[in-house]
Amino acid sequence: MPTRHRLIAVAVAVLWGLNFVAIDATLDQFPPLLAVALRFAVIAVPTVLLVPWPRVPVRWWLLYGAGFGVLQFLFLYAGMAAGMPAGIASLVLQCSAPFTVLLGAALLREPLRARQLVGVAVAVAGLVVVGRERWAAAGLAPFLLVIAGGLGWAFGNLGNRLAVASAPDVKPLRLVLWMSVVPPVPMAAASLAFEGPTAIAASFTTLGSRTGALALGGLAYTVLLGTLLGSGLWTALMARHPAGRVAPYSMLVPVVGVTAAWLALGETPSVGELAGSALVVAGVLWAGRRAAPKSARLDLGLQQAEDVRVEQRLP
Repeated sequence: MPTRHRLIAVAVAVLWGLNFVAIDATLDQFPPLLAVALRFAVIAVPTVLLVPWPRVPVRWWLLYGAGFGVLQFLFLYAGMAAGMPAGIASLVLQCSAPFTVLLGAALLREPLRARQLVGVAVAVAGLVVVGRERWAAAGLAPFLLVIAGGLGWAFGNLGNRLAVASAPDVKPLRLVLWMSVVPPVPMAAASLAFEGPTAIAASFTTLGSRTGALALGGLAYTVLLGTLLGSGLWTALMARHPAGRVAPYSMLVPVVGVTAAWLALGETPSVGELAGSALVVAGVLWAGRRAAPKSARLDLGLQQAEDVRVEQRLP
């Protein structure tokens, strides 16, 4: 990946890391399933009315929306509502990166390089270190829920890549917007069935309170910065590079998430969590590092030319 694209991937990780503090504020007011439905409904309504269909195969659009929009956030919000702290949730969700690398190799036959495997292994070791620090406090059920959310994210990544591969001229932001059309109806139905009309109605009666205002602010952040900007940039990167090269950068999200939760929510990280976060950073940097050319002649020239072409295509 060119340096510019690596910096964009890091910027997306920062946006998504701050997302977890915003989600925590939203869940103080709304039940988790309803919160997911609201998050995407705000985008879906104007999208259907104003944004042209991206002209991708419906099956890949549904896979993208179901994985990234429904499964990821259903299990993430449920896990956080069940007791998973925002900082540690941002960490555990990054199991999506190794899931994406492995699914990309198994289902899309994307090549696995030794550097990617080593980087992912180091980052996963960091996840294990931090996860063990909070396992006892958070409990097994919230942990497994967030793991399931990471798997959903990985399937969404593959759906996005397949959609873009079938329609190379598709605009990334348009695809992200139409992805948001998938979650609202199933999530609203699930909220009505499992959370009930009483809980739904109660969440709207106190929106004028400080908690309600913070929840609306958190919802606005997740919609505008987390979904529109962050996911739009991520989709552009996934469209131009193999999933296994882009996905490891998502492991930077917990570093931002743990830090933001510490500053905003008072979730103080332990020495083990800090050490694990350092491993995550090291693994991501190694996995995304450009391989040294075997030859200083033709291989290097071709790589630089390709980087320039790819960089020029990114809006």
